[in-house]
Amino acid sequence: MISAARPAGQSAAPPEERAPKRASAAALELAKRVLSIEADAVRALAARIDERFLDALDLILACSGRVVVSGIGKSGHIARKIASTMASTGTPAFFVHPAEASHGDLGMVTRGDVFIALSNSGESAELLAIVPQIKREGAKLIVITGDQDSTLAREADVHLDARVAQEACPLNLAPTASTTAALALGDALAVALLDAHGFTEADFARSHPGGALGRRLLTRISDVMHQGAEIPAVPATASLAAALREMTRARLGMTAVLDANGRVLGIFTDGDLRRAHERLTDFSGACVLDVMTAGPLTLRPEALAVEAVELMERRKVNQLLVVDAGGALVGALNMHDLFRAKVV
Repeated sequence: MISAARPAGQSAAPPEERAPKRASAAALELAKRVLSIEADAVRALAARIDERFLDALDLILACSGRVVVSGIGKSGHIARKIASTMASTGTPAFFVHPAEASHGDLGMVTRGDVFIALSNSGESAELLAIVPQIKREGAKLIVITGDQDSTLAREADVHLDARVAQEACPLNLAPTASTTAALALGDALAVALLDAHGFTEADFARSHPGGALGRRLLTRISDVMHQGAEIPAVPATASLAAALREMTRARLGMTAVLDANGRVLGIFTDGDLRRAHERLTDFSGACVLDVMTAGPLTLRPEALAVEAVELMERRKVNQLLVVDAGGALVGALNMHDLFRAKVV
């Protein structure tokens, strides 16, 4: 193997001896300039938004099908994000790659759909190639471009102007401010649609069951409470010693105290035990009824687990009893159960 020649007397420094390249203060100034340019682009977009935005909303709200979002290159990445945001906030949407659309994926677009095309220039060949078929199919066309005189803008049912004064790239070439503006405009559409649909936190949780909000809004007390033989409970006639044995068995730091019909009269906790120790001289003859906390906090099994968290934090307790509509004991839980369910 022949290696490239080096000038006489010059030797290559071993990799470990080469000084690492360090960023300069100029890089920090450039970063600030990029953020300033992109922020200015979004502010200009906000000042320029007009009735056409409402026209686009009306098209989507009247849509009997789905929103199809498409773009090529960097605009394609933005289109994917817009489709994902819409889908997760109550507007059924998906992304179609315009090049793949020309090879069969256009079959995903139907008469009842709204097609949103993203192209900064408004002249993307891949999008222009499928526009005639989209229009023949009867789908409505919303176009987001940086040129209102472009071919795509002229073909649109609604054109949304996302032009920017300059890119944040020092060469004014790489899509930077223009993609930020398009993304912000897509977010504005998604959030306006969310509001128009009356989309709620519960709706969001249903489309995000694996996320933290989903767990908080979908997990019921019945999903995390101890049931059956796991519930610590003693009758009101039980001795203090029997209540302590039941607490030890269940290892929840408490036991319910029930009347003859299984309804909750009180709760006996570690805190009650400490207080009883301070005032009782004879534990052997004590009855749990004399040392329990009467009228304890309870919740129904169908309540959200997050309600249990809020109640326990507000009242500064670590245990709760769960009762049915008649006040009968059906479950028990403590803060550790809620930590394990990841609703805290």
